[in-house]
Amino acid sequence: MRKQRLPEGLYGITGENFSRGRTVDEVVTAMIKGGIRVIQYREKDRGLRVKLEECRRIRALSQEHGVLFIVNDHVDLAMLVDADGVHVGQDDLPVADVRALVGEEMMIGVSTHSLSQARRAMADGADYIGVGPIYATRTKNDGCDPVGLAYLDYVVREIPLPFVAIGGIKVHNIEQVVRHGAKTVALVTEILGAEDIRATVSELTAILKNQGNTQRHHANYFTAAAGDGGTK
Repeated sequence: MRKQRLPEGLYGITGENFSRGRTVDEVVTAMIKGGIRVIQYREKDRGLRVKLEECRRIRALSQEHGVLFIVNDHVDLAMLVDADGVHVGQDDLPVADVRALVGEEMMIGVSTHSLSQARRAMADGADYIGVGPIYATRTKNDGCDPVGLAYLDYVVREIPLPFVAIGGIKVHNIEQVVRHGAKTVALVTEILGAEDIRATVSELTAILKNQGNTQRHHANYFTAAAGDGGTK
């Protein structure tokens, strides 16, 4: 298995408690059909055997559609299903120990809430980091206080790792997050709680692309202006 790189765009995360009674399989299928290219399995209230069965089914879906599959917290499950990556938090196994278990080819993501944590994750060999929660969120019972856009700005300037912005991001504020430099964004309840997940993912993807194109246009304009002596 060749190590993958975190793709830009939407980062899908599962969560039965927010899925309007739909199964994990139904949610993942809808997200993939909507265009999401990376799925993280994050189910807290499950027995390990059920988690393993669900991960195996999602892994089959991800391989069928060429989508990255990442398992939250459980290094053992990630290894058993040959996932593309595993995502750990600040209270989980350290990156070096995870790397010793999974080898060099599996992606390791780390949730970070401060610049010191981001720097440590980079030094420890993480392949990408989670940046957040940007805004207040209720999707995790043990979540920390919002870090705000200031931390996102720090990461964009000082951490040369791919990252996913996460935490309280909705349709009404996703453009703001992208304007601050996020290229990969996770929206949990906004997607899982949508009446039509596939349509919502398509709508959010269009917003990301439009905002990204606008930023690239502005960057090209100012680069050209600088090269022309700032006369434009």
